[in-house]
Amino acid sequence: MADAAVAAIDAQGVVTAWSRGARLLLGYTPGEIVGRPAAGLLGSGLPDAARRRAAQRQAWTGRVALRDREGRQVEADLRACPLMDAEQHVQWFLQADFPQEADGADLVLQRSLLSHHRPTRLAVETGTRYLPADPQAGVGGDWFDVIPLSGARVALVVGDVVGHGIHASAAMGRLRTAVRTLADVDLTPDELLTQLDDLILEEIEEGIESVGEVGATCLYAVYDPISGHCTTASAGHLAPALVTPDGAVRFLHVAPGPPLGVGGLPFEATDSRLPEDSLIVLYTDGLVRTRHRDIDSGQRTLLDTLSRATPSPEAACDRIVETLLPGSPDDDAALLVARTHIMGASHVASWNLPADPAVVATARRRAARQLSIWGLRDAAGSTELIVSELVTNAIRHAHPPIQLRLIHDTALICEVSDASSTTPHLRRARALDEGGRGLFLVGQLAERWGTRHTPTGKTVWAEQPPPLRHPVQPSRAPAPQALSADSRTKAARPTTRPAGQGARDEVPRPTSSVAGQPRSQTPQGGEGEEALIYGGDARHRRSSGRTPAVVGKGSHLSWRRACAAGGRVPGDRRA
Repeated sequence: MADAAVAAIDAQGVVTAWSRGARLLLGYTPGEIVGRPAAGLLGSGLPDAARRRAAQRQAWTGRVALRDREGRQVEADLRACPLMDAEQHVQWFLQADFPQEADGADLVLQRSLLSHHRPTRLAVETGTRYLPADPQAGVGGDWFDVIPLSGARVALVVGDVVGHGIHASAAMGRLRTAVRTLADVDLTPDELLTQLDDLILEEIEEGIESVGEVGATCLYAVYDPISGHCTTASAGHLAPALVTPDGAVRFLHVAPGPPLGVGGLPFEATDSRLPEDSLIVLYTDGLVRTRHRDIDSGQRTLLDTLSRATPSPEAACDRIVETLLPGSPDDDAALLVARTHIMGASHVASWNLPADPAVVATARRRAARQLSIWGLRDAAGSTELIVSELVTNAIRHAHPPIQLRLIHDTALICEVSDASSTTPHLRRARALDEGGRGLFLVGQLAERWGTRHTPTGKTVWAEQPPPLRHPVQPSRAPAPQALSADSRTKAARPTTRPAGQGARDEVPRPTSSVAGQPRSQTPQGGEGEEALIYGGDARHRRSSGRTPAVVGKGSHLSWRRACAAGGRVPGDRRA
C-alpha cells in the first residue's frame, strides 16, 4: 500500500491529502493539488449510482474517468469511503487503481514498469507515447524514461528488448531499474552503458538469461540546461532526431556502439551543443520500421514530419504517431520527445572562492542576498548553513579552485566544486567529538545530497525542497565574480573562532531547530570542522534512517533525507 493512489477530500470537496501513489497515477505533486477542488480531477461526471450513494454518505466502488496533470483521461477503479468527524462532517477517503478484471499479469506488469508521470524540471518539456504491437496484451520490451539528475540536469532514455510478451517486459523491467540505479550514481553515458552491458553478461552467466534470448539496445542522453550541452551514448540504438529553432532537422551525431550483452567492445559518448528550444526525438525501431517500410525510409518520413512546426512535445508526438503509425504497429514502439530550455542568470548564480577560511562568511552572505533577489528568503537560514558546511569542507579537505553555485530550479540547489577527486563520506560523530557533524546537518536540511565527479575534480551538491516564494522589489542581480582578498577583509568580521565553525555576519538567521538545537547554536564543529572523511569509492544510500548499503562500485555518494530518530546518525547499527 506504500504507493497506493490515495487521497482525502473534505466536506466542501477540497483535496486535503495526496499520496505518492496518487502523484504517480496523475502526475500532481501534493503542493499542486492540496487545497484545490477535487472535481477538477474528474475527466467526466460521476456515475448516477455513485452520486446517490455519496448523497447518502455511503461507501461506493465504481469505474471513473480521471484527468491527469497533462489533461489526459485515465480510467481507474475508484473506492470511496466516508468518515464522520466529531462535528458530523463527512470526509471522503479515495483509493484509485487501474482496471484489473480484464487484465492479465503481463499487462499489470507492463503498467507497473512504464512511467506514469514525468518529473517537473525546467531543463526540458517532454511528451511520450508507448504503442504495443499487441494492443490486447499491451506488453513488450520497449521503454522510455526521464530521470532527474543533480545540478538541474536530466537523463533521457529509450530502449528496446527483443521479443514481446511477459518475458520481454520482465527483461525490460530489469534493465530500466538498472539504468535508474546507475543514473543515480551519476555515471557518464558511456560508463553507464558499460555497466549495463556487464549486468546482462552476468545474467547470462547466472542463467537468468540465455544467449539466444538476449538482445537489447539503449540510448542514454544527459542534458545540462545550464551549459546547453547534451552528452549521448548508444548501445546499438538508432540516433535521435534534432529540430533546431530555425527549423533545421537532422539526426544527432552519436558514435555507434554494440548492442547490450555483446561484451568486450567499448561505448563512446558524444557531446553536442543544443540551441535553446530545440526538439530532440528519441524512439525505437518499431516507430520507423514496418512490414512495408524499411528503417531508412521510415527515418526520412520522421524527418519530414518533424520539419513541420508543432506547438509542444505532446503535439509533436501526436503528429509523429499519426504519420508513421496510422494503424496498429507491427512491432512495439516507444517515443520520447523533449524540448530543451536554457537556465540563465535568472536561475543560476556562481562565485569563485579562494581557499581562505575567512571567505566562508562572505559566501554565506552572498548566498543569502541571492535568495532574497529570487524571493526565497525563507530558505536563507538553511542555505547559509549548507553553504558554510560545504565551502568550509572544500577549503579544509580539498584543493582549489573552489566554486560556489546556486541553482533555482523546481528545487533549490547548492553546489560547491573543487579540484579534488576524493569522495566524501558521512561519519558518525561520538558524543564528545568536537567535529564531524557537518555532513549530518547537511543531510537533515537537504532533501537529498551527494557528489558527482567532473573532469577537473568533483562537485558536492545539496537539494532543498522549494520554499514559499515571497515577492520582491525589482533589483539588479549581482554579477558573479571572484572574491578578492580586499573584499574578504571588508566583509568578514574579526573572529578568533577556529576555521570551519563559520564566521557570523549581519545576515539575519532563523531560529528553527536543526538536529535538536537552534541554528544560531550549532554544535561546535557543526559548520564544517572535520566534516569530511575521505578515502573510499563505494557509494552508499540511506532511506528512513536505515543502515546505508553499497549499491554499486563507483565514485559517487548520495543520501536521501531521513529523520534523525532520537538524534541517531543514519548508519548507526545500534538500537
